[in-house]
Amino acid sequence: MHFDWSFFGHLLLHPPGSFVAGAVKTIYLSIIAQALGVALGLVLALWRRSRQLPLRVFASGYIWLVRGTPLLVQAVIIYDGSSALGLYSFRTLSIGVISIPGVVQAGIITLALNEGAYMAEIMRAAIDSVDRGQTEAAESLGMRRRQAMRHVVLPQAMRVVIPPLGNEFNNMLKVTSLLSVIGLQELFLAAQDYNSTTFRTFEIFLVAAIYYIIMTTAWSFIQAAIERRLQAKGGDPVQSVPLRQRLFGGGPRGGLSVAGEPLRGAR
Repeated sequence: MHFDWSFFGHLLLHPPGSFVAGAVKTIYLSIIAQALGVALGLVLALWRRSRQLPLRVFASGYIWLVRGTPLLVQAVIIYDGSSALGLYSFRTLSIGVISIPGVVQAGIITLALNEGAYMAEIMRAAIDSVDRGQTEAAESLGMRRRQAMRHVVLPQAMRVVIPPLGNEFNNMLKVTSLLSVIGLQELFLAAQDYNSTTFRTFEIFLVAAIYYIIMTTAWSFIQAAIERRLQAKGGDPVQSVPLRQRLFGGGPRGGLSVAGEPLRGAR
């Protein structure tokens, strides 16, 4: 069987509706799951620093458990396992005119819970990178510990978080493909279904790969623009990565890190 250039070109430039819908779903799944993962990661990072032992134990145990198991296994446990045990069955959820299929709910929850564990370590490292003296100074001015964290520490930590957060979202765009195991019709499963009717495996998945590259490259430009904007606002410098290095690799051995916490791709 030879490579069919005409089929490849037509599919690349005139994709079927399932491909377009799959790519759109990949994008919005990534955005929602990343936002929820960041919120969860911040809570877990703060709990790990809490003076209350149960919160510290729970946060540490959660991070250990999630980071120690594959996302693929987590997706099956959350979607199929919870239903098999009778704990919860994901059904279509209707919010006004919006209808969210159960498999989409399970996919978002899986990605968010997984991402929260990684963001917790990134957040913790970013918070630890802020000079401890600033917290002490804020408390000496009459701020409570919680107020000092909210108004002094977190704004500075967020500037450190931006680069690894962008890279985590880049990774999120790709790991959505693992949700095909629970039947979520994102880009990868759309390509798989199309392949089952045409049997042009190489051409179809090459087009899918190009679409993933387009999405991740577009995000790299957006991330670079965000970092430049933060740099222009002044204050502590944002740990930015040159666009060329972001796209083609290179740089420090072992990958970019934030206060000692390596990015997921460097693990």
